[in-house]
Amino acid sequence: RNQPRTTQEDFVSDLKAAGTIVTKKTIGNTLCREGLKSCSDRKVPLLKKAHIQARLKFAKLSSEHLNDSAENWVKVLWSYQTKIELFVINSTCRVWRRRNATYDPKNTIPTVKHGGGNIMLWGCFSDQIID
Repeated sequence: RNQPRTTQEDFVSDLKAAGTIVTKKTIGNTLCREGLKSCSDRKVPLLKKAHIQARLKFAKLSSEHLNDSAENWVKVLWSYQTKIELFVINSTCRVWRRRNATYDPKNTIPTVKHGGGNIMLWGCFSDQIID
């Protein structure tokens, strides 16, 4: 639980060094019985405490608009941006985690938005017709 990136091979070699011979299949079955499953780690933005607080503040302010009228929502310009990485090394790390521990910091890998080369795309739509 403290080191979710431990591989089955690591368990086998540690147990072998301690004098116990087991297979990777036995290790996997035991971890599954304990409620853990092998999953790819989640990539999450590298956020400072100030970023987290700003996002929480924005979410709380946004929830005030849940009951706005349809006339108000037609005035909104919806936009989205995405970055497509051109030269990314997609090495996947596996972690052993419980069902509701996807975004536990031990099960994630912080990412930053630079390096490798990319294409930035942006688009928007609204209810209004623009000539």
